[in-house]
Amino acid sequence: MADITQQYVDWFRHSSPYIKSHRGKTFVVMLPGDCLDTPYLTNIVSDLVLLDSLGVRLVVVHGARKHIEEELQAAGIQSEFHRGMRITPKEHMSHVLKAIGTARFALEASFSSGLPNSPMYRSKVRIRGGNFITAKPQGIIDGTDFQHAGVVRNIDKEGIGQVIGQNNIALLSPLGYSLTGEVFNLSFADVAVETAIQLNADKLIAYNDDGPICDKDGNVFREMTLLKSEKFLVESQRHNLSNTYFSLRACHRACDAGVSRAHIISSSEDGALLKELFTRDGSGTMVYRDSYETIRRARIEDVVGILGLIEPLEDAGILVKRSRERLETEINYFTVMEKDNLLIGCAGLYPMQTENVGELACVAIHPEYQKDGRAAKLLTHIERQAAKLNLSKLYALTTQTAHWFIEQGFTETHVDMLPVERRSLYNYQRKSKVFVKEITP
Repeated sequence: MADITQQYVDWFRHSSPYIKSHRGKTFVVMLPGDCLDTPYLTNIVSDLVLLDSLGVRLVVVHGARKHIEEELQAAGIQSEFHRGMRITPKEHMSHVLKAIGTARFALEASFSSGLPNSPMYRSKVRIRGGNFITAKPQGIIDGTDFQHAGVVRNIDKEGIGQVIGQNNIALLSPLGYSLTGEVFNLSFADVAVETAIQLNADKLIAYNDDGPICDKDGNVFREMTLLKSEKFLVESQRHNLSNTYFSLRACHRACDAGVSRAHIISSSEDGALLKELFTRDGSGTMVYRDSYETIRRARIEDVVGILGLIEPLEDAGILVKRSRERLETEINYFTVMEKDNLLIGCAGLYPMQTENVGELACVAIHPEYQKDGRAAKLLTHIERQAAKLNLSKLYALTTQTAHWFIEQGFTETHVDMLPVERRSLYNYQRKSKVFVKEITP
């Protein structure tokens, strides 16, 4: 008995640094609908309530795929899918809403339990929801009209922030509402990822049926960088396909857009969440972008930092001046390099509308970090983006950095070789040199 007690004391002491570091942080939790009708739900909810009591700001996004399928089958309706997405005609929406409501109410009931001799005893958990998700139609893809299957258009991050800021747990269902008053059936993973991104969440936690990521030989990956997880997904045909990879795709998307850490854990392993967050070895797989120095897609809040990088180069005549307003409208073209929350580099990739090529623009590195090949790392990232967009060439214009582009594999070409739409904007007074580089798939 004494040994067990001492083990408990040791574990509690070892977990205290994690308790301190997680307090006040925002976690978005993906809870698939398959979890809601299993015996494991009670323990999952208990662990989430424990996080809430330790000061973690929680947003729980639940799925309902299983419930929707059962409800439609009971009504004699066979769903159609395209690219793994359910086509949702208007006449099916009443069944979809009923199924999602059933799943949500069951989950709310689980958060409300509090029997003696249970982890939930005397817990007073407040669950709050609302019309936080604005959606739009998925539209027509490959000739298929998805009808009332939608995509996330906007997240009311202020509204959700108020909920979790008042010590409530925000509960989001896979539904979105349009400006025309329509309701759309959404992917719960998309809702969770977009919410994590918009809230600038500290973690995305994805429950699944399979636990940590492992390859076909059973080798477990406890940690995966963005690059490694991307490679793993691309090579998915070499691995066993399962819900694990669905979760990995969501975690990769979240981290690629700025979420620092994402965790994949098993819904069937008792205490998987606590093991993952409060022990050194964890129990699942953590996907992460290096918080010390990382490259990611730019966000609207990065505009001020980008201006700080490029304005000295604009004043020196190295870069063409860009207004704040222009940067805000073009922010989706930019990639940034970040170190300890400081932007130390940026670059833009502008795909051409009429030709299968792109332009590299606005490459800038903070003066204190213009060593160790950071600009080349940024270029490599841009080239990977270009390859994903199936661009065949990358153009660049420069007045003072010609040698750097040559060192990176660019070759000089004539202005007349620029795509027509870019040639029409060429500033003959600056006399910029034009360079081009072939992009290999």
